[in-house]
Amino acid sequence: MFVHNKRLQYTVRVAAPNPGLANLLLEQFGGPQGELAAACRYFTQAVGEDDPGRKDLLFDIATEELSHLEIIGSIVAMLNKGAKGQLAEGVDAEAELYRSLTGGGNDSHTTALLYGGGPALTNSAGVPWSAAYIDTIGEPTADLRSNIAAEARAKIVYERLMNVTDDPGISEALGFLMTREIAHQKSFEKALHSIQPNFPQGKRPGVPQFTNVYYNMSQGDESPQGPWNEGPGWEYVDAPEPAVDGGDGLATVNVSGADVKVLSAMAARTASDTTSNPTTGADLGAGQEVAAPEK
Repeated sequence: MFVHNKRLQYTVRVAAPNPGLANLLLEQFGGPQGELAAACRYFTQAVGEDDPGRKDLLFDIATEELSHLEIIGSIVAMLNKGAKGQLAEGVDAEAELYRSLTGGGNDSHTTALLYGGGPALTNSAGVPWSAAYIDTIGEPTADLRSNIAAEARAKIVYERLMNVTDDPGISEALGFLMTREIAHQKSFEKALHSIQPNFPQGKRPGVPQFTNVYYNMSQGDESPQGPWNEGPGWEYVDAPEPAVDGGDGLATVNVSGADVKVLSAMAARTASDTTSNPTTGADLGAGQEVAAPEK
């Protein structure tokens, strides 16, 4: 059960309307790294989680992400306050109104016109939010790692948004949201490492023959080496053969006698004549001269 508290988790103070900045902030409202995507990711994981500690953790953070969505939505609405009234009442001349909406080069007129200045579930380019942003796989040792990465990506987006505003109130609010991404990463990482072992993900171990092998798949300049491909526990293969399993590297399948007959007939029917060079529409369309047929 959710109960809405009418006060925000963090106080929003906007110095002045700015439709262009509002449009950029939509990235954290309806974008792939945004708060709605995070809330839905953790909420669905919590519903399917059997461990009581992780279940509570995921529900708590999912709920907090919804509060962050409210903060971002409120900032967007405040930044669009001027545009909302101007659009509704048409108080400015057309050219002036358009210039105010474009906000110094941002494509904010799209979301302002479509959604009346309110926060829309789109990213900053107007692309609608999608459930495809949710990458839950149903295995905690994989999902918790994905959650850590998602929080890291969101932190970077908040940093970039802070770099494009000189409004101190907005900067403070974005700094709070950015910092909470750090806190969530810590919680998810602690939860991940409370599962032992947690690597490799899932239940099945890797095939020992290939688990600790690094294949150098690059040609040309010298390939740098480091702890990711050398040292204890690593076997470095500088020039791997095409079939590292020792086979011939070809794909084969056993089919029935009836299928062999049908496949052979199809192959014969669709075979290429490598000795022909027919005149085609591509030749005629290119304006090339076509030799007259021999008599």
